Amino acid sequence: MATVHVSDLRKSFGAVEVVKGVSIDIRDGEFLILVGPSGCGKSTLLRMIAGLEDISAGRIDIGGRVVNTLSPKERNIAMVFQNYALYPQMTVAQNMGFSLEISGLKKAEIDKKVAAASEILGLNPLLQRKPSQLSGGQRQRVAMGRAIVRDPDVFLFDEPLSNLDAKLRVQMRAEIKALHQRLGSTIVYVTHDQVEAMTMADRIVVLRGGCVEQIGTPLELYDHPENMFVAGFLGSPSMNFLRGKIEGQSLLLPDGERLLLPSLPKTGGGGDIVVGIRPQGFAVGTQDGARASIKVVEPTGADTHVLAEIDGTEITCVVNDRVEFAPGQEIRLSITSAKVHFFDPVSEVRLD
Repeated sequence: MATVHVSDLRKSFGAVEVVKGVSIDIRDGEFLILVGPSGCGKSTLLRMIAGLEDISAGRIDIGGRVVNTLSPKERNIAMVFQNYALYPQMTVAQNMGFSLEISGLKKAEIDKKVAAASEILGLNPLLQRKPSQLSGGQRQRVAMGRAIVRDPDVFLFDEPLSNLDAKLRVQMRAEIKALHQRLGSTIVYVTHDQVEAMTMADRIVVLRGGCVEQIGTPLELYDHPENMFVAGFLGSPSMNFLRGKIEGQSLLLPDGERLLLPSLPKTGGGGDIVVGIRPQGFAVGTQDGARASIKVVEPTGADTHVLAEIDGTEITCVVNDRVEFAPGQEIRLSITSAKVHFFDPVSEVRLD
């Protein structure tokens, strides 16, 4: 286990800067997730920590050592890749022990480490199989086992679950989280899936365009997003944004419709404002509230997703009732959540 300190890290490919002065302090034993849309620089940042990409500027410190010029092998990290990167001609046991073998470790010690890792991951019945004889989830466990046997200071995961089906992703999320709790290891994990980030991380780093937008625990980012990007990125379905003016206790929309607000911003809000409302924060009916038009109704079993349009803006509502609305039908929306979010419409920064 080790701390990782990233200070003003930058990476350019030619004239294009893809990581723009990122600074992150990762605690010993922490499960930190880098999340953001495609092209935000999260995988490049992870590869720089691993030593697989050169650093244009800045500093990386792992366990008290500056590692900018050290090779991946010298950094004592282990990386789990999206495509597993297993040797097809080797058995599970050979794949897990290969890095130890080339480092000169004795066979008895290799067997001991492989046995311990396979016990943790439930791989004992599979040790003599080859990768082609394994499922996607089993291959991912082998890739994790290969990392565990090296006893690294830091584990790096690069979108390890993106090739798995939905059910298996849920299972593997739980397995990786349980592995972290058991080993107490420092993990830096990259994903584009905000559900993975919310369910697994001790802290999340939200990236956009090579810059850090916000760092915090999952609930800190969900409950107190610092800007509209973070607010819209975390949460499924994503947060709805309505533009208008505060008038009394209501949000006055441009078409004259009003939504009664449960609270008002403490600062700002004198002119135009953006109000953020989670999909679960609406009541859908036909009597009270602002007029909206139904576009799509999606029953999911446990609840129903209602896609509607209000004042030209599409919004998503999640309701527990099994409603039967038709596209084009006029409904009424009201805010039931005690929690709404206020943002400046120009800077998109949160108003407290």
